[in-house]
This record gives sequence, structure tokens and C-alpha cells, in this order.
Amino acid sequence: MTTHNRATPGRIFTRRQALSCLASWTGAAVVWTIAGGVPRALGATSEGTPIAAAKNALTFVQISDTHIGFRKEANPDVVGSLRRAIADINALPQTPAFVVHTGDVSHLSKPEEFGKAREVLQEIRVDRVHTVPGEHDTIDEGVIGYLKFFDHDGNGKSWYSFDQAGVHFIGLNNVLSFKTGMLAALGDEQIAWLKNDLARVSHSTPIVVLAHIPLWTVWEPWGWGTADSAQAIALLRPFGSVTVLNGHIHQVLQKVEGNIALHTAMSLAYPLPTPGQEGIGEPGPVTVPAGELGKLLGIRQLSVVRGQHELALIDTPLDRRA
Repeated sequence: MTTHNRATPGRIFTRRQALSCLASWTGAAVVWTIAGGVPRALGATSEGTPIAAAKNALTFVQISDTHIGFRKEANPDVVGSLRRAIADINALPQTPAFVVHTGDVSHLSKPEEFGKAREVLQEIRVDRVHTVPGEHDTIDEGVIGYLKFFDHDGNGKSWYSFDQAGVHFIGLNNVLSFKTGMLAALGDEQIAWLKNDLARVSHSTPIVVLAHIPLWTVWEPWGWGTADSAQAIALLRPFGSVTVLNGHIHQVLQKVEGNIALHTAMSLAYPLPTPGQEGIGEPGPVTVPAGELGKLLGIRQLSVVRGQHELALIDTPLDRRA
């Protein structure tokens, strides 16, 4: 795997080099534009000052891995962290069209956790929050409990699509077959649905895909990947501009395959180890020194300009780095 350096455009690191620099990337608030599937850095935000999107752009915000219900040392106040992110979202110079949440809304898929998450998410001043499930949202009843609170279309399915401002959005569920240390999958039914869904979309239409687990293999021994992602990527390849937004690994990594750009996001709960970190058999919450947590949690703002195959990204930590 090659990972593009978020600080120096055009430079490519090996996986080993990327891991050594990851901690500095996750705290950067950098604007990215994606043209023809190739990311290019435009520059960093001013300290504590969000960058306004172009007036004709569709702007939305990605959050991920809120883990409502988590109360351990790594972050004893995940609701507080979410509310800090909401304050940042509500303070953006341009109100986003909506927010997307790329999974692990809850920590143990309890009804009270889903209920609290829905209650707090309603504090975001947007028309809608679009969610996809994470593996923590399917612990008790599979996807049944999650859908009682977050059924996107009211049809009892955890995958869906919608169109807005000339962009086709697709929400996928790649956690139902999740087992620790194994790659989860989308499954034949969902792959068939995706094929039918894309058949009605023009190849010139920008596509944004939401899924919890990365649609590429970040680190197979930890199950950080999707077993049948190649089938989904093959269906997406004919489109001129495809952006895939994932969560799950609680840190920012990206991969580019031709015109398809895949991105993982920071968590709003706690950090996780870097992929393949020595001495770790199974990844779990990382406790960091006081004052450092907010630098490793954050939100992502995205803008799509209609008529252009480019998408700008700004990753902003809850606490800006000095």
C-alpha cells in the first residue's frame, strides 16, 4: 500500500514511513482537492479559523466513531466530545447541507445508547444526519436495534442511496459479518443492490460512498478491510469521480486507485493504534496524556463544486495544534 503524504503534495511514502508520520497528520486541518482521483493539498486552515467553501459548492461534514456509551479511561465523556464537534459544525462559515456519520454511533448497541446519540445529533443545525452502521452498532441484535433509531429510508435496510446537488451518495453496511481479526464483507445481496443502483447513474456523476470499515485492506490481521471490496470498487471504477469515506480505524489514512479516492476519518471517541503497530495483537482504545485527546479527535468538512470533478476536504481536530 502507498499512502499520500498530507503535508507535501506529490511525495509518496511506504507504509512504514507513513506510520511513523501518522500522528502529525491526524492533527492537521488541511484543505484537499481531488481532481481526476488524485488528491492535491491546497493549504492549511488559519489557526482556529474554518475555511469557507465556494458559494456554489455542496458542503457537508463527516463525523465518525462517536461510541456513545463508552466510559473508560481513554475518554470518559464521549458525549462531551460529540458536543464539542457539534459546536464546531454549527460555527462553520457556511452551513453544511447535511452531516454523514460513518459508523459506530454507539459502543455496545444498547437502545439507550442509540437514543442518546439520536438526541445529541439533533443538536446539529442541519436538515439531516445520514448514518451507516459500525460493528459496535450490531452487537446485540445485528442491525435490528440500529434500524429502530437510524432507518434511513424506513424500508428496514441498512444500505441506501440518495442524490443531492448533482452528486450521488451511497451508504453501505460492511459490518454484519464482522468477526475480530477477520475481514468483514458487504455480501452478495448488497453487491447486487449496488450494481442495480449504479446502473441508473451517469458515469459523469460524482459518487460519494459511505461505509464504516475501509474499502481497502489497511491491515488484514486486525480485520481492517473489507473482503469483497474489490467487487464494489469494480462497480465504481467506470465513474469519473468517486470518493469513499470510511471510519473504524480512528485515524486519517488515504489511498488512491485511479479515479477512486478512499479516506478514513478521525474518531470522536478515542484513538486506536497505528496499523501493524508492534506488540499489539488486537487494537483497542489508546489512552493519551491529558490535553492530547482533542488533537486526535476531529471532524471533516467536504465540498463538491458542481460541474467539476474535485472535492475539497478539511480535517479539523477538536483541539487545534499549536
